[in-house]
Amino acid sequence: MSIFSLVIIALVIAAVLYLVVIYNQLIQLKHGVSKAWANVDVLLRQRHDELPKLVEVCRQYMNYEQETLKRVMEARAQVAGAQAGADVEALGQAEGSLRLGLGNLFAVAENYPDLKADQNFQYLQQRISGLENSIADRREFYNESVNNNNVRIEQFPDVMIASAFNFKPSKLLEFSEEEVRDVSLKELFR
Repeated sequence: MSIFSLVIIALVIAAVLYLVVIYNQLIQLKHGVSKAWANVDVLLRQRHDELPKLVEVCRQYMNYEQETLKRVMEARAQVAGAQAGADVEALGQAEGSLRLGLGNLFAVAENYPDLKADQNFQYLQQRISGLENSIADRREFYNESVNNNNVRIEQFPDVMIASAFNFKPSKLLEFSEEEVRDVSLKELFR
């Protein structure tokens, strides 16, 4: 075998190894997105389980605020539906409605001193607020994972491997404009 043949073989082996490394990195990013989503999903399920308890505690005190409680439970159902369908876009919209409903619920609860003093309400309010903070953190991590994945599958030479093996971009978990703005207490107490 000539030196030229050995060089060609070495280049082919190096190219194949390089493509394998890129493929493995893309797989790692894809599974990173799945793992980040699973972390968000766990927290959403925990909050989903806590909300009926909170609504029930509030229902005992809030005789005239049934519409607020109803909106929270409807939003909870929308989140569950989007989550079950793995529809990240719909989940972002439903999350906006739910967060707005919870903000309204906590604001309206200020009118009920007995409710505010109830230990179950205090515990559930703290628990749900803690879950909300954790969801926000996990959402940020998920979106970062999605961004890393999406950038890599569009960069050269990764795009060639991504196209050949049908890697798809993931969707960011974005919340609606309504969700990110502050709750207007003025509107709640008209």
